[in-house]
Amino acid sequence: MTAAVSVRNAGWLRAMPAVFVLIWSTGFIVARYGMPYAPPLKFLAVRYALSLACFGVWVVLARVAWPAKRSQWGHLAVTGVLMQAGYLGGVWAAVHAGMGAGLVALLVGMQPVLTAVWLSFNGGRISGRQWAGLALGFAGLVLVVSRKLGQGTEVNALTMGLAVMALLSITAGTLYQKRFVAPCDVRSASAVQMAAALLVTLPFAALEAQAIEWNTHSIGAMAWSVLALSLGGSSLLYMLIQRGTATAVTSLLYLVPPCTALMAWLLFAEPITWTTVLGIGLTAVGVSLVVRGALTALSLFQRPAGLAGFQGSERNCSTR
Repeated sequence: MTAAVSVRNAGWLRAMPAVFVLIWSTGFIVARYGMPYAPPLKFLAVRYALSLACFGVWVVLARVAWPAKRSQWGHLAVTGVLMQAGYLGGVWAAVHAGMGAGLVALLVGMQPVLTAVWLSFNGGRISGRQWAGLALGFAGLVLVVSRKLGQGTEVNALTMGLAVMALLSITAGTLYQKRFVAPCDVRSASAVQMAAALLVTLPFAALEAQAIEWNTHSIGAMAWSVLALSLGGSSLLYMLIQRGTATAVTSLLYLVPPCTALMAWLLFAEPITWTTVLGIGLTAVGVSLVVRGALTALSLFQRPAGLAGFQGSERNCSTR
């Protein structure tokens, strides 16, 4: 590898966290943008199918290795169900039921807290600083949610239940992938994940009476969802989890709610009040206190090695 290529790779690795946060934040905006024209699960089923087709073509053209062991196919399928069907299904259904994109982003942005707590109870411990962070994060969440109680249908049992399902799904999927999924090429791994998500989503999508109305908005939302979010964002998340600790990777997600709130304000005029700003600030500070003891996210991307995830492991992937 030449020095110029090494420099380019190092620059890309350092930029991965910021690129991931920006792309991931748009997922909540796309849900709001395309929602008037498509039921959530039908939209996601089409998204999974198109993403699977794109990854499949990419795998064939690049002659990418597939997972060699049957167990790895199963582990990837589980992560696909949790991190795609469960997470995205909960987010999209919550937005469809009336919850704002900024609030959904804030709720699922509590994932780093859950991840840190789980890891602390499984081999680690929660320090005083982490308990303080948990309290601050919860206070910020209550501050934002309490302002919306009794105001329309944005916060109710249904929307909160769907958002919590999304939060638990992405948290469990991240921990499961880090624990059970062996290193493999991100393209073939993503194809398996999309296939599993599609199989789980299709029966529920068939129950939705509304049909997809294809127009400029829905087509644009679908194109961005497939090309930027699935091929870009989901692939980046897979590689970040493979390269670093679960806590360090999920610490990036506390940056998503502020980015999403700003985008929602610019595009949909969703209000940003001082209460919202204070709640987001408390949550961000609280989550940062919880995960500060873990490996910092920046250190994950300073390794001089090649781009992890695009280099199949002969031990875990079969050759074509």
